[in-house]
Amino acid sequence: MCNSIRLCTKEHQCIKEYGSINGSAKSDVFPSLNCCRLVCGKFGPLWPRPTGRVDLGKNTTIINPSNIRFEQTWSNQTAEVKNIMNEIKKKFLLNLSQEFKHQTMLANSTPMELIIKIHTASDTTNINWTTDESYSLNVFLENITSVVAKIEANTVFGARHGCETLLQLFATVNEGNSTASLHMLSQAIIIDGPTYPHRGLLIDTARNYIPIKCLKRQLDAMAASKMNVFHWHITDTQSFPIQLDRVPEMVANGAYSDDAIYSSNDVRKIIRYAKYRGIRVIFELDAPAHAGNGWQWGPDKELGNLAVCVNQQPWRNFCIQPPCGQLNPVNPNLYTVLQDVYYDLVTLNKEETVFHMGGDEVFFGCWNSTEEIVRYLNNRGMGQNATDFLTLWSEFQNNVLRLWDNALYIVNQNRTDTSATNGKRVISPVILWSSRLTDPSVIEHFLSRERYVIQTWVSSANSVPQELQNLGYNIIVSTKDAWYLDHGFWGATTYYNWKKVYDNPLPKGNGILGGEVCVWTEFIDAYTLDNRIWPRAAAAGERLWSNPTTKSLEAESRFFRHRERLISRGIQTEAIAPQWCQQNQGQCH
Repeated sequence: MCNSIRLCTKEHQCIKEYGSINGSAKSDVFPSLNCCRLVCGKFGPLWPRPTGRVDLGKNTTIINPSNIRFEQTWSNQTAEVKNIMNEIKKKFLLNLSQEFKHQTMLANSTPMELIIKIHTASDTTNINWTTDESYSLNVFLENITSVVAKIEANTVFGARHGCETLLQLFATVNEGNSTASLHMLSQAIIIDGPTYPHRGLLIDTARNYIPIKCLKRQLDAMAASKMNVFHWHITDTQSFPIQLDRVPEMVANGAYSDDAIYSSNDVRKIIRYAKYRGIRVIFELDAPAHAGNGWQWGPDKELGNLAVCVNQQPWRNFCIQPPCGQLNPVNPNLYTVLQDVYYDLVTLNKEETVFHMGGDEVFFGCWNSTEEIVRYLNNRGMGQNATDFLTLWSEFQNNVLRLWDNALYIVNQNRTDTSATNGKRVISPVILWSSRLTDPSVIEHFLSRERYVIQTWVSSANSVPQELQNLGYNIIVSTKDAWYLDHGFWGATTYYNWKKVYDNPLPKGNGILGGEVCVWTEFIDAYTLDNRIWPRAAAAGERLWSNPTTKSLEAESRFFRHRERLISRGIQTEAIAPQWCQQNQGQCH
């Protein structure tokens, strides 16, 4: 057995000592690093940092992991509330067992029972920008044989976050001879809720196909970090891997292979898996640019060119990145096809009314080299300057917004449960990337602030987010020189460590819905996805949950501990420091 102990210093840092305790008070000495982290510092091992009251006790008690009991009460029990709560309980016990699976409890120990009492006040099971995700957690000794953890929340999603926080109040102590005891804080009061309602992770599954089992791992890691939006960039010029019932030609012409397709059943499984972890799935079908492979079949069906410049060379003349391809806004048949595409997407994700329409990197050189588009402009007395192409682009955008509204209306009319809409037409925001069309100097001419949310992907020094916010637009922030996690592995891009991710500030004031970290997969696939995302995305998770005024230095010990949690849940995270630095907090700065 290693002859070492851990001390909690006056600076609230856990450090490793060998042999003796050097005169330290007994209360400052702990048998394991994670036991020290439980009680050292105001926020102990919690990630993300809570936003409200945090009172963590200084004593632990030994818990019997096979004697954990749930008691649930709710104001209105529905079948789906019950299903989600059952999944929450199951994942709680699974995650606890995974973290301590190599430990054997001491035979002569007398661990206590843990009773988890959960109360939810609402039966809502929809996740959106107004969902109440707050919770309170109260841990106390009920008697000499049991500990109670009382979780109260308005929704099951708040209750889920409370259970996630409760999981962080455990630590293992090795007792020698392959035995261990499971310790838990015996007193804690935490009142918590997110600062931003949109705490997202974008994953591009078009450049390289990402299997379903790999996507589920990312959702597990998001749940551990209290992130609540999976932005699924599901198509691009390279591939169109999602199977659509009304338009089977898309996947037939756009998938890399029969093994690189998301079936309708696959998509529904991901949506359900995400929801039961407190995560909504927002589809992105990028348009009118980033649309090539999958759209080539129009001439064969006598529909004309649905897309132009597809795979055209030399690519630098027709797009930002190979292969090229942009939708053809002057072909009426394109809108007929898009109506079917949107209908299928709404049908797959019926509870989600928000849709990401892409809208980035439209390359006017492609449209300007396409005879039928140039002829269309000339026939309308328009030239070929930038303003004319912006007008054409905005007309496309108006058309597809109408198609999306139609799809929502049709699907909701056909639902057996119309209580949410009362049969009325749903008017929901759509999201666009920042672009020439959303530039603050022109956006008000083209795009309604009531309908469009702008996701900005500019650098931290760029004022566009604040300018759009000042114009009254709602904003989702994806700072490209801090939150683009694929950077540093290609071209002249720079790698951003977790501290850079953590310290990325968000604009203040109304209109900031939150943000997303983004993973574009030109140079990433299923074998490298985990460690390109994690644990760095979790650093953004705390920024979006609590937006702390302190910097990453204060969060370091908690971040080290959170990385261990992710590993225990099967996430292949990258290393962020030598192990010595993790065991000797504050001595590697």
